[in-house]
Amino acid sequence: MTAIRQIYDRLLETIAVILMLAVAVVVTMGFVYRWVGASLVWYDEVASIMLCWLTYYAGALAALRGAHIGFAGFVNSLPANLRIAAVGFSSLATITFFAVLAVMGVKVVEVLGSDTLVSLPAVSQQFTQSVIPIASVLFIVSELLRLPELISEARRGPLVDHELIEALAHGQAAAQATVGESSK
Repeated sequence: MTAIRQIYDRLLETIAVILMLAVAVVVTMGFVYRWVGASLVWYDEVASIMLCWLTYYAGALAALRGAHIGFAGFVNSLPANLRIAAVGFSSLATITFFAVLAVMGVKVVEVLGSDTLVSLPAVSQQFTQSVIPIASVLFIVSELLRLPELISEARRGPLVDHELIEALAHGQAAAQATVGESSK
């Protein structure tokens, strides 16, 4: 399972990086064109859609890495059997939400039919809104791939608070950089 999770992580990371670069290029182009007085008619609409796509796909990546907002402190205060139940309930609620979102997303895509973007009539609204069901399924896969690790952590003891670990690592790096600068 670890190999599948690593491949999936790399896939979502690659999609997120490509989308970040694309958003950066489009926003930069929009700025430059406006600066020279030749605004791009499609810029606002496309940049908004790309930012939505980035949010959805990066959200699935964050879910896989356990980087979403959680209640690790609350869950950690529970006895082991309740920690496992809390983790299971949380995952079930998340999967249910994204399953409903995927189904409704498919219905939205179907309803859009032949609608196109206002500024780019060659681009279908079905294409732009397909992110909803696709990313919802990716989010469910992320949750399912992470669930065994979460249950194992809940059995073993307190859940790992990824945000806290990352904050401490950044704090340590900053402290080391400060010490390095002052010793010069």
